[in-house]
Amino acid sequence: MKKPVYKLLDEKGRVLIPLEMRQKAEIEKGDILKVSINSGKIVISKVDILEVGKQDAEAVEAYVHAAVKTMSYEKQVALAARILKLAQQEGGTDC
Repeated sequence: MKKPVYKLLDEKGRVLIPLEMRQKAEIEKGDILKVSINSGKIVISKVDILEVGKQDAEAVEAYVHAAVKTMSYEKQVALAARILKLAQQEGGTDC
């Protein structure tokens, strides 16, 4: 995809990255993307590991999701069971 692509920003500030661009950048659903500003331009880059100091809930969730994607099915199930048990112990009723 050599030609520039023009997209409209929606009312929530979202822009759809075309599939061909995502494939070339090896970006998949659930990947962590770093959004920054460089010389007045918005730069989006895929990252594998969160930068030190990023501790907000959304960043932690993205990190956990990326880590789980690398685990075997058995480890994913075991981790899910542990998380469910912890949530139930904390009094969560949404489980």
